[in-house]
Amino acid sequence: MRWESQRADADAQQTLPGLPGLVRTVRSPEFRGVTYHEVRARSVLNRVPGQSLVPFRWTVNPYRGCSHSCVYCFARNTHTYLDFDAGRDFDTQVVVKINAPEVLAAQLRRPGWTREHVAMGTNTDPYQRAEGRYELMPGIIRALAEAGTPFSILTKGTVASRDLPLLRAVSAEVDVGLGVSIALLDRGLQRRVEPGTPSPAARLDLVRKARESGLRCGVMIAPVLPCLTDSSEALDELLAAVADAGATSATVLPLHLRPGAREWYGEWLAREHPELVPRYRELYAAGSYADGRYRRLLAARVAPLLRRHGFDRAGSAEAPSSRLSAPRTTEESGQPVTRGEQLKLL
Repeated sequence: MRWESQRADADAQQTLPGLPGLVRTVRSPEFRGVTYHEVRARSVLNRVPGQSLVPFRWTVNPYRGCSHSCVYCFARNTHTYLDFDAGRDFDTQVVVKINAPEVLAAQLRRPGWTREHVAMGTNTDPYQRAEGRYELMPGIIRALAEAGTPFSILTKGTVASRDLPLLRAVSAEVDVGLGVSIALLDRGLQRRVEPGTPSPAARLDLVRKARESGLRCGVMIAPVLPCLTDSSEALDELLAAVADAGATSATVLPLHLRPGAREWYGEWLAREHPELVPRYRELYAAGSYADGRYRRLLAARVAPLLRRHGFDRAGSAEAPSSRLSAPRTTEESGQPVTRGEQLKLL
């Protein structure tokens, strides 16, 4: 297994880029069913490839793998680089870069660093459950602020409420963007598609707390699941709740299914909603993104709802579609799949 070469005493030439030392593997009753692999990373500041359309060039991901266990998570295939699988292993084998704050601080002190925006939460959630134990984010936030580097965080994790006072304090020094991801309000469905995440109500409360702390806080209504969460009624109810929580923006994005996520979500769909499989095959026949007709229909449905709830300038289902494609970083690997391969996945 390729992971065995990651031990701290391994030959440096055999270790994976950015992950030179496995310190120990931890299992705890506190996190039943999840194994944490603590590593000492050489680098945590990742450059986004130039061809990416996302509006930032740098990311930081203190964790790889995610106990949120979202069946649709686009980052699943990145786990295969460590010889873990994109399904169950992604949910239960989490890599923790225990020295991330120190390594990041050293990287930001380099003369060539130009204080460009750094995005977090673009691959896996920095405030997943493990952050309550490892407490890496306060050091990361301080390192960025001390280096005069603006940053943003996207999360589903209510552990982030712990750091709101710190985020408020450093926002006087650098630009701080905070976003909370809330895909749906239906608690039963949420438990099935996002079994490791806090409830939608808890995430709405995080938005309220952030706003009460004086921070801007937007909401990503993402992903919208075709035939499951895309009705006008469901979206209207969710946008009303987001507005009531005081969110400063709302962006609605449809589901996209990259390799890894595509297979895992497809298995879930066949098990939970087999009647929808033919429709999904039709929608995603051309690849990772829903076909253009569906995206246009969703945009037309969402636009009046955004206006109704005061978010008409904040986002739409169509305009920010480039954000659907999270960046490939130096941590990721994998080859593009062909159209023929994609058609077999659902």
